[in-house]
Parts: sequence; structure tokens; C-alpha cells
Amino acid sequence: MGWAEDVADLGRAVAGDRVTMAQEFGQHTLTVPAGWWRPVVTALRDQGQCQFFDWLSAVDEAGSPSPYPDEPDLAGGLRVVCHLASLSPGVGRTAVRHLLVQTHVPRAEPVLDSVVDVYAGAAWHERETHEMFGVDFRGGVPLETLLLPDAFEGHPLRKEFVLASRVVKAWPGAKEPGESDHDVAAADSSPGRRRMRPPGVPDAEQWGPREPGSPAPDPLGHATAGPAARPARPRRNRRATPPDSPPEEGT
Repeated sequence: MGWAEDVADLGRAVAGDRVTMAQEFGQHTLTVPAGWWRPVVTALRDQGQCQFFDWLSAVDEAGSPSPYPDEPDLAGGLRVVCHLASLSPGVGRTAVRHLLVQTHVPRAEPVLDSVVDVYAGAAWHERETHEMFGVDFRGGVPLETLLLPDAFEGHPLRKEFVLASRVVKAWPGAKEPGESDHDVAAADSSPGRRRMRPPGVPDAEQWGPREPGSPAPDPLGHATAGPAARPARPRRNRRATPPDSPPEEGT
């Protein structure tokens, strides 16, 4: 049996048959239930030769089905992923094996056990993941503000969060071929031109917090609706260009 099969068997010995191993693009990924996140990561360090922690983050799975049919609340939730590495010294070189360990938490209550006491380097990553995605890690370090201002509201890497910087900064798609930045600024000041918005950015009245069940427009609907359609340009009538006159005789 190979190292990946041994790791999968170790995970199943800890958390049961709900643990799965897959390989995509040459990367082994171990999927575990959220309730077994910390025990499986601990076993990987102690028995699976995963001595090194690299990083931990999350992915917004809005619009995706639940990984477990009997847990519908995980549909459209958040996927937490950490990257571990195993180093096996050999003759003349060191073999490095990489492993992604992932789990899923519901969007409404994204809570997960901390692994800071397993890998001390996870402290910074858990604080960042909490700040950017809103995942709460129990039993770890205080989840204090790391990158954002103290008064900041929301989680910028969730799909329903509208990045104001995408509107403040000119979107490259709003510029017609051959136009300069000066031409675009002058045209935007003209009342006859409609300024183009980046794909996924709603109207100004749709910004800000939205309580569950509110009749206000849902920014997440814009974020997942795909790129905005570009208005068709009017067809211009081109005048036929007369052919060049033939050269006169004797010239």
C-alpha cells in the first residue's frame, strides 16, 4: 500500500467511513466530517508522518450541493482546507509528500475546532480565516482583528460581500478599444453615457447589510449570476470609399 492509502485508512480508523480520499491534479485530498476535524489532523501529525503545517484557509461554496446527502445544511456552506506536508529523508534527497485536509461547515453557523494546539503555526491562519470568511475556531487563540480595521463589518472573501474597491477603481472592461483613461473620465461626466459596472457588482441601493428574510435585493444573487452583459453598440453606416483613380497615361 502507498502513503496515500495509509493516510486514508488512518483517517477512517479515527472518523469512520465518511472519510474519503481523492486525487486531483496530482494532489491528494482527504475529506473529513467537521466533528472529526481536530482528531483526524492530530492523528495525521502523530501517526501519518505529517510533521509540517503549511497553511489553512477557506472556500465559499455558495451554490454547491452538500457533500453529505444526510446533512442538507452544508449545501452552499464553507469549505475549510489545510495543507500538510510529510518529509521522508532518503539517500541523497528528501521525499516530500503533500496532503490537503478539508471539511465543510454550514454557512449560517460556521464553527470548527481549532488545531492551534496541534500545529502552532495555524494561529495566524485561523485568525485570517475567521476575519475573511467568518469561521469561528473553538479552543484556539483569541480571534482578534488581524488585517481589517476594528470597525469593519462583514467578511470580504464571502461571495455575497461586495468589494467597493471594484467600483471606486475604474474597471478595465468599461473602456472601449482605443480609448484612453482621459477619454473615459470625460465620457463618464457626460449625462448621455451610462457608466459600466464590473460583473457581479449590484446597484448602490443594494449595498450594505441585509437581514435574513429581508425584502431588500440580495447582493449574493448578483455575485453568482455571472458576468454582466455588455450593451450592444449601435451599428454605424459606413460610406463606400471610391476606388483609387487609375494612373494617367504617360506618367
